[in-house]
Amino acid sequence: MKLPSDIEILVTAQQITQRVESLAHEIAGSMTRDIMIVSLLRGSFIFTADLIRALHFCGMQPQLDFMTLASYGNNTTSSGKIEITRDIIENVRGRDVLIVDDILESGNTLTFARNIIQERGAASIKIAVMLEKPGKRKVAIDADFIGFKIPDKFVVGYGLDYANYYRELPFIGVIAI
Repeated sequence: MKLPSDIEILVTAQQITQRVESLAHEIAGSMTRDIMIVSLLRGSFIFTADLIRALHFCGMQPQLDFMTLASYGNNTTSSGKIEITRDIIENVRGRDVLIVDDILESGNTLTFARNIIQERGAASIKIAVMLEKPGKRKVAIDADFIGFKIPDKFVVGYGLDYANYYRELPFIGVIAI
């Protein structure tokens, strides 16, 4: 595979596959079989697809819905203002919910999503992220399940983008911008 010359691989496709399977086992061991997954689009769509298949092989029977929250636009940093551009359809009242996101940085987006799901009456809420940048947190929130902790670099691939490019890459890489 020919790589764009401006991308350095940080996490390989094989490492991602192994970690997603491991995360599925962790989730299956700590949540009920019948969970509602709320995937935060668009960056988490590939992670979510791989995760729900892995959860199936762990004996789970997740339901799935999507929420799109916007705060980045075409920038490399969040504006801090979060808006819902697509809301979930399913009722989460009384459900065990797993919020799935691509990356935990400032925590603003996940806090916003968690608060909405909580206000709508979820019985419990846990959070799974593919990536975490530990030094970037602006609000007090932690993920329950973390794929990889990464350095404070701008990353693309495996669903993550720069101006809606690079989502298709099967690995996570650092982009020179």
